[in-house]
Amino acid sequence: MSRNDVIDRIRTFLAPHMGEHVLADEEDIFAAGIVNSLFAMQLVVFIEGEFQVTVTPEDLDIDRFRSISAIADLVLAKTGAVRHA
Repeated sequence: MSRNDVIDRIRTFLAPHMGEHVLADEEDIFAAGIVNSLFAMQLVVFIEGEFQVTVTPEDLDIDRFRSISAIADLVLAKTGAVRHA
């Protein structure tokens, strides 16, 4: 699984919540108002189901979920996938 594939799948999940906003991969999704604490839990459930990984309490550092790029890095680390574009 490529990093771009992971990013595309995350972006597709977030799309209904972005309205007209075009989200950059490094943009803070909390500061942009796209994700709040309640939706963050839905995001975790999506990540676990979509990528067949378990998000542990240790993974729940907000910085790991702050951007699409950070989430992709977490997914790639959890799946053991090689990070490439």
